[in-house]
Amino acid sequence: MRKLRSYDILEYLKKHKRCTLAELMKKFGVSSATIHRDVVELESRNAVERVHGGIVFTDAPTAKPGSGDYQDRVIANQSAKETVARKALKLVTEGDILFLDSSTTVYSFAQLLRQQHFDHLTILTNSVSIMQNFRKFPQHWVLIGLGGNYDPQLNSILGAEALRQLGEFNITKCFVSAFGLDSRTATTNHERQSELIKRVLDAADKRYLLVDHSKFGRTGLYRLSARGAFDAIITDRKS
Repeated sequence: MRKLRSYDILEYLKKHKRCTLAELMKKFGVSSATIHRDVVELESRNAVERVHGGIVFTDAPTAKPGSGDYQDRVIANQSAKETVARKALKLVTEGDILFLDSSTTVYSFAQLLRQQHFDHLTILTNSVSIMQNFRKFPQHWVLIGLGGNYDPQLNSILGAEALRQLGEFNITKCFVSAFGLDSRTATTNHERQSELIKRVLDAADKRYLLVDHSKFGRTGLYRLSARGAFDAIITDRKS
């Protein structure tokens, strides 16, 4: 929960630009010691900066070099991910049944999606972060969370049970990401993730790959799909 709260603190700061520690304590219902620890952690990642009377959001938070921690990946290249997310929003229509994967890029998309005003929308996901934050989505939307084995590195649900459940659902559009995208293939470094994403791509009517510029030219160990198999590749790069 601490890592998710750190993300929510960043979201709050991005909106308000600066705030006091007392304001954060009241907003998130935590003690002075707890909010102090959160701020120290965010400072270590260059995500916030202390100023007289409080803290401010820094425009370019970075992850610790070489870290595979989920929260570090959430705040890495955040501006680029939000650009991707805003473009992806244009592809969602009333009544869609969406699959959202557990990547941090798609999580940024989900954070913007929850602010939209669709009457009927169903979200199918293996992302624990999206499941935990679904209370913030419009109450009349439907969430279906896959069950299975929890992967702490990806903060996601994977494995045979998740694959079995996927066979029960129709998916109008899927939004997934990748570790890397070269001239031919989208790839990942996680075998069980590749199995799940391949199953999703087979099931979905429309397939969208969300990748920021840092993913281009990289190649992971496991193949997700040929580049041309996606209906669109959404990126922060200018066309």
